[in-house]
Amino acid sequence: MKNLTPKQEGFCLSYIETGNASEAYRRNYSTSKMSETTVCNEAFKLLKHPDITPRLEQLQQALSKRHNITVDTVTDELNEAIQVAKKDIKPSAMIAAIMGKAKLHGLLTDKVEVIESSIASQLAAARKLRNRQ
Repeated sequence: MKNLTPKQEGFCLSYIETGNASEAYRRNYSTSKMSETTVCNEAFKLLKHPDITPRLEQLQQALSKRHNITVDTVTDELNEAIQVAKKDIKPSAMIAAIMGKAKLHGLLTDKVEVIESSIASQLAAARKLRNRQ
């Protein structure tokens, strides 16, 4: 793993703290002149950066060890929550626990929409529309 810049390291620490890439980006980079879409796109790029991804994994592993959290312990807790929800006839709580378990095991993933809003892409779209007419 290469050395990260102070801003990149700060981004990683903020991301682990908040779980929100855009917020982590805002905390460590100058964003006052950026649109929310740009902040989101830049944060997404950082999450996929080849030097940042391993650092995030390292921080997450350290955090899990510190709190003794494993997939197995979380699965056990979710199974317990499902049983309590069944017993108390609380279908929404049961569904939430089942969905949490499915996400934990990689059966469900959140979709992320990345919108390109560069001037070049906007000009290309405008030219395409003009050429249709």
